[in-house]
Amino acid sequence: MLVKYASACSVHPRDGWFAYAMIDVSSGEPMGFAQFDITDGCGVISDLREAEGKSDFEAMFILGRSTMNFIDLCGAHEAYAEADAADESLLKAIGFKPTEDGKFYCNMTGMFDGNCSHH
Repeated sequence: MLVKYASACSVHPRDGWFAYAMIDVSSGEPMGFAQFDITDGCGVISDLREAEGKSDFEAMFILGRSTMNFIDLCGAHEAYAEADAADESLLKAIGFKPTEDGKFYCNMTGMFDGNCSHH
């Protein structure tokens, strides 16, 4: 199943990495796919992609934030996203900022504690 969802979003599955698939409940069709890892106390998002032919910014925002929340719940409060992980506007909307080396970075400390005081 992983390959089916990754393929629908033009993503190549990475061995041993975490993945989320977003599915349209009414049709069962893939809508989006997130692929990420947690190493050395830091999350890395390699892919946050919509399925071919789909366009739903709000759904992708939810997929991105869900991915970040999981990383945070695992104790990694910092995350990087590859420059080509997603559209830059989506990465910025979910809380990432560009870095000098072309990636995107987010300190998620307090982001998911319910207070929204830091983000």
